[in-house]
Amino acid sequence: MASGLQRTVYNAPDGVRLVADRGGDPGAPAVILLHGGGQTRHSWSRAVDRLLAEGFQVVNFDARGHGESDWSPAGAYGLDDRAADLTAVTESLTVPFVLVGASLGGATSIVAIDRGLRPAGLVLVDIVPEPDARGVDRIVSFMRGNPDGFATVDEAVSAVAVYNPARERPADSRGLMKNLREGADGRFRWHWDPRIVDAPPEALHPVVRQAAERFAALPDLPVLLVRGLASDVVGDAGIAAFRKQVSRLELLDVAGAGHMVAGDRNDAFNDGVIAFARRVLRAASR
Repeated sequence: MASGLQRTVYNAPDGVRLVADRGGDPGAPAVILLHGGGQTRHSWSRAVDRLLAEGFQVVNFDARGHGESDWSPAGAYGLDDRAADLTAVTESLTVPFVLVGASLGGATSIVAIDRGLRPAGLVLVDIVPEPDARGVDRIVSFMRGNPDGFATVDEAVSAVAVYNPARERPADSRGLMKNLREGADGRFRWHWDPRIVDAPPEALHPVVRQAAERFAALPDLPVLLVRGLASDVVGDAGIAAFRKQVSRLELLDVAGAGHMVAGDRNDAFNDGVIAFARRVLRAASR
């Protein structure tokens, strides 16, 4: 955990506990980080370090059913549930904030804003209301794969390498333990609740698309889309469709990055997001 971060627990409206790392000056403008499906808050570790160094307050939480946060007893993993979680996390803030949402985290942010949340700005990381179905299917297939887990951590590392062959294989596989849990049978399974991927991914698209269509009523909300140029989730057609809904959309293309933009090119990602956050938060504080 980065220096200055404190483990914080938030309670969702339905009682699900959400575990977060929170750091920085409580009076400083905030950046709230929402990881993607199948990830944890640790996927933002280098971004958190840079944001804190730049003087931002940071809230970085595990989504319900992921990481250290509770699994929903009722299997409540819809975007409305996740949007309510995000709103609960923001309620303790008394300063302007920017949302940075990757994939599922970005979809959650769109729906939360449609439900009334008012950030100073929104950063969507490789997600649009009309994503490429092939890329989405590949993610879901990975998450549904290996339901019986792995005999060793190295087996899990190999599964990740097959999913993302462009990412350098880690020299020390123990770091992946943040994304695994060891069962009573001694096998390692991914940290997420398997029920998360019970619903077909296309069921989420209409919710996000309809919420984004109403963004036209929020002309003062700055929106930055960060796309990995090697992404198979966000293509030119998806961006063009989103621009019809949000004409003010800003685009940051990151060369050498796929869907996991922050992990693939953390330097370029941080530079772009920090410049955007500083600008919109400065404007919101006037």
